[in-house]
Amino acid sequence: MTLMVASAFREFRAGVLALSPLLVGVMPFGMIYGALALSQGLTPAAALAMSTILFAGSAQFLFCQLLGAGVPAPVIVAEVGLLNLRHALYSAALAPRIAHLPRRWKLALAYLLTDEAYAVIAGREAAGHAGPHRHWFYLGAGLALWGGWQLSTAAGVLLGARLPADWPLDFALPLTFIAIVVPLI
Repeated sequence: MTLMVASAFREFRAGVLALSPLLVGVMPFGMIYGALALSQGLTPAAALAMSTILFAGSAQFLFCQLLGAGVPAPVIVAEVGLLNLRHALYSAALAPRIAHLPRRWKLALAYLLTDEAYAVIAGREAAGHAGPHRHWFYLGAGLALWGGWQLSTAAGVLLGARLPADWPLDFALPLTFIAIVVPLI
């Protein structure tokens, strides 16, 4: 293994490991989304597709709630767009660090940029861990979250209707954001 490949692999692995603790909050959140999507009339395929295409948990929850309330499609699109404007701030903060990368890398990293991924990336950057292969860290963090979100959404779609209604699953969203903020403090 060449030094460059080894360094890229170390960065990727570090990204996966940095994001992994946040999956404790993300997994129940994704399961709740999967169950909510079905309860609001989405088919299992549509619920899973939304997790892949939109890949923004809070926006997916908003979409389902607005859809369930019968809100017109243009309003749903506008609301989801407004909610996701914070991602433009994340992108602006990271843009100078990835300016040298090819377009395919920028597109992949933009798709994978979420609250959780940005939190671990920003924490690492603040600690002074920057190098020529840091985009591999970004990729590792983003893919770890993406995989966890897809699996938890699928679990919610498959098991959601079978979960007891009295299980306190509403803790997932606050737990996710606590898990993001505590390491940064």
